Amino acid sequence: MSRDDETPTGRPLRLHELAASALWALLGVQKEANRRRDFARGRPGQFVLIGVIATVLFVLLLIGLVRLALGLAGA
Repeated sequence: MSRDDETPTGRPLRLHELAASALWALLGVQKEANRRRDFARGRPGQFVLIGVIATVLFVLLLIGLVRLALGLAGA
């Protein structure tokens, strides 16, 4: 673990760290160390934005899969 991860006033979270934390949260799993890092260095607005984007992508994926299944069933 790096020194930045241990201090609450470290650098802001990078995009890949935000995305990974949001995706793990959507699955309902998260390491305690990452949760502490997120609360110490992350901003709530960033997590909300990433969560909304991930949710929209998930819904679009489901719509695409349903259309594909319906298209194959009608063929």
